[in-house]
Amino acid sequence: MSGHGTAQPMTARKSGPLTGRAEVPGDKSISHRALIFGAMALGETRITGLLEGQDVLDTARAMRAFGAEVTRHGAGTWSVHGVGVGGFGEPADVIDCGNSGTGVRLIMGCMATTAMTATFTGDASLRKRPMGRVTDPLSLFGARAYGRSGGRLPMTVVGAASPVPVRYATPVASAQVKSAVLLAGLNAPGETAVIEREATRDHSERMLAGFGARVHVEKTAEGNVITLTGQPELRPQTVAVPRDPSSAAFPVCAALVVAGSDIFVPGVSQNLTRNGLYLTLVDMGADIMFENPREEGGEPVADLRVRFGPLSGIEVPPERAPSMIDEYPILSVVAAFAEGTTVMRGVRELRVKESDRIDAMARGLEACGVRVEEDEDTLIVHGMGPGGVPGGATATTHLDHRIAMSFLILGMASKQPVSVDDASPINTSFPVFTPLMTRLGAHLEPAQ
Repeated sequence: MSGHGTAQPMTARKSGPLTGRAEVPGDKSISHRALIFGAMALGETRITGLLEGQDVLDTARAMRAFGAEVTRHGAGTWSVHGVGVGGFGEPADVIDCGNSGTGVRLIMGCMATTAMTATFTGDASLRKRPMGRVTDPLSLFGARAYGRSGGRLPMTVVGAASPVPVRYATPVASAQVKSAVLLAGLNAPGETAVIEREATRDHSERMLAGFGARVHVEKTAEGNVITLTGQPELRPQTVAVPRDPSSAAFPVCAALVVAGSDIFVPGVSQNLTRNGLYLTLVDMGADIMFENPREEGGEPVADLRVRFGPLSGIEVPPERAPSMIDEYPILSVVAAFAEGTTVMRGVRELRVKESDRIDAMARGLEACGVRVEEDEDTLIVHGMGPGGVPGGATATTHLDHRIAMSFLILGMASKQPVSVDDASPINTSFPVFTPLMTRLGAHLEPAQ
C-alpha cells in the first residue's frame, strides 16, 4: 500500500524512439518554499508554475493550518495571503506532510521560534526518516521536540517562547537542514548563521533575499557561511517557478537510453547547486544541448535538446553529490546502458531518503540482470551497453517516487518489460509523468 491509497503496479515495455516536447512540472523545492515564504510574508504572494504534486499540496494544506490563506486560481497559479514572521497561529489538528521530507523539515523550522505547539506525521515512508538532524539544531533556539525512538514521526514540536540566535555547522550536506535553521532564525533576534562544508542547493537563500530578508553568503576556511538577520518584515512577491531539473531528469535520461530518441525539454532550472546530473551525463558523452540560457523567477534556466547516443561509464566526482543527490537512482539506470563501469561515491545520504535508495536500486538492477556493487557510501554499476539490459523483473519501490520512475525508464530500453510494485508515489513529485512519457512514445501500462 502507498501512503495515499491502493498500490498501483505498472509495467514499462521497450519503446520505439522517444520524440517531441517534454513540458515538465515546476520545481518541487521552489514550490515548497514559495508557499512557506509567502505564508511568512505580510500580504499577498502570487505564484505561477507551482508544482501540483501531492508533496506540495500537503505543504499548502499545512500553511492553511498555521493561519495563512492559500488559494488555487488555476493550473499552477496560486496566491498566499501571509501572516508575517512570527504570525503563525497554533494548528488545531495534526499536520500531515504525506511523503515530503522537505515539507516537514522546513515547516518545523518556520514554527520552531514561535510560542506554539504542533504535531507532525506523514505516510509510512516519511515516518521512517530521521528528524533529529533538524530538531537537534532547532533545540539550540530553545525549541523542544518529542517523537518516536530514533527521532522519528509522529513528532510534537514546542516552539521557543524566547528564541535566541544560533550559529550552526551542519554535520551532513543537507539543504533541508540549512533551510530549517534559516527559517527558524527569521523569528529570532540578532544574526543566525549556518556553516556548511559542502555547498547545497541555495533556493532558500535566493528566495529569502527576494522576499526582503538580509542574507549574506561568504566562503571561508570553514566552508560556506550563510548569515541571516532575524525579525525582518518579509514582503510579498510574485514568484515564477522554473521547471524542476529533478523531474526533467527522467525524460532526459529516457531519451539518452532509448534508441533513436530526440526530445526537447524547455525551461529547465540550471541552478549550479542542482545541475550535477547534467554535468555527469555530459561527462559520459551524452548528446545534450543547452539552448537559450536565461533567468526566470531569479533562477538560471535553459532549454534542453536531448538525443540518443553512446555513453561511457565514468567515476562521478564525489564532491558533486550534493548537487545531484536525488538523481543517483536515474543515473544508475543510465549507467546500466553505458559501456564500462560507473562509480558513484559519497552517496551515503541516499540511505536516508524516502527509502534506502542505494539498496533499492542495487536489488532492482540485479533482478534485471545488471551487475552491481555497493557499500555504505558507494554504488558501482557495470554497464551492459545500449539495449543490453535483460530486464524482465518487478522492482520494489518502497513507496519511493524516484525509484518507481527510474525502473520504469529502465523498462523502456530493456529487452524484456520491467514492472514496479507501486507507481502511485509518483504523484508526490511528478503527477503528469505517465501522460508526458506516453506522449513522447513510451509504452506504460498497468501491470497485470
